[in-house]
Order: sequence, then C-alpha cells, then structure tokens
Amino acid sequence: MRLFWERGYDGTSFDDLTGAMGISASSFYNTFGSKEALYHEAIEAYLRVAGGWFFDALAREGGTRAAFDALMAAAAVEFTRDDQPAGCMISTAATQCSPGQVRVRDLLAGQRTRADAALATRLERGVADGDLPESTDANALAAFYGSLLRGMAVQARDGASRERLREIARIGMLAWPDEGA
Repeated sequence: MRLFWERGYDGTSFDDLTGAMGISASSFYNTFGSKEALYHEAIEAYLRVAGGWFFDALAREGGTRAAFDALMAAAAVEFTRDDQPAGCMISTAATQCSPGQVRVRDLLAGQRTRADAALATRLERGVADGDLPESTDANALAAFYGSLLRGMAVQARDGASRERLREIARIGMLAWPDEGA
C-alpha cells in the first residue's frame, strides 16, 4: 500500500513490489494474481487503515457545519502526517494513466465519486435537520468540498505544510451556505 501511495500505480514496478515484500515472482503471482489485483487490495487496505478519519468526521455530532469543519481539520492533519506519504492515495492517484490502465483509473474515480456521495448524504441530512437552507444543492456543495479536499491532498503532495492546509480549509469554509438563506 505504501509503495503505491508514494509512487502511484504506474510508478510502482513489479520489482519494487517483490523487493518490498521479499518474495519471488512466482510467490507474487500465486498470492495476488497480478499487480492490478494487488492494487485493488492496497486501495481496500488504504480505505480501512488511512481513510477512517473521513467517515469519522462526517459522523460527528453537533451539526453539519461542525462535521465539515472537523473534516477539513482532519484532512489537514492526515495529509501531512510524518508517518505516512503526504496527501491522499485515492485523491492523487491515477487521474492520468496509460490506456492499458483504464480499470485502475475507473476504480479510483469510483472511489472519489463514493466520497462525494458520502459528503452529499451528510449535507442532505443537514438540510433535513434544518441546519442548512432547503435551497442547498447538496450534490454541488459536496462536489465543491470534495474538490477542496482533493486539492488539499495535491497541495500536501507538493509540500504544503499543515498550517497552509488549515488556512485553505478555513477559506473553503467561508463558502458555507448561510443558514438564513
């Protein structure tokens, strides 16, 4: 997972993988079947290990804005941790890839779409709870905050500090719909 996160799918060679795992080519194929199958497993592991903060923040009690504030703050921390690669494995991976890797690109695009859907669901709950205006376009607002999160992930990969990401998040929260609208 770490190699794929650091280097991306195309940037991680078969030799990199077998070397990191300390296994032979035949053991690799007997265990995983293919590099792509291992990548799928790595994405699932990432979602379990490193992605839990996303759903934890969305589940936060205290209103929708508080949940999104927590989400943005958590992203600034998670994307800049010293014990893992910078950014988000899913946000920064496979937006461009070779024609033979369309399935990998589609897998990650699907994960990003699912994340935006989770944001929209939380926003829709906020509308139902009355802490967002009924006129709120939950899908558009989810796409905005999803884009902001992915942009923060790219900024982190480019070396932005945690403080810089916090400032980006603060500015992003200025776009929050006025409850009185």
